[in-house]
Amino acid sequence: MRPDQAQLDKYGIRGTSVWSRPEGNQLAEITKLIEAGKIKPIVSQVLPLTDAVKAVQQAETHHTRGKLVLKIAEEPPR
Repeated sequence: MRPDQAQLDKYGIRGTSVWSRPEGNQLAEITKLIEAGKIKPIVSQVLPLTDAVKAVQQAETHHTRGKLVLKIAEEPPR
């Protein structure tokens, strides 16, 4: 889904859709862009892995803005 140009203009920002396949080199490049602050992913929900079916059902509605993230484990304290 392409970003709404009127909304982008309203806030003075630029937006685009990024499509990739889960290939290591593409994911590594996207990670670099995120870490450099050049792109900002939109995460709509973070769900536990046990809710994977729910996440798939939500994604299939095509009414989710951003990404659905499945949380596999708790992050260790830093």
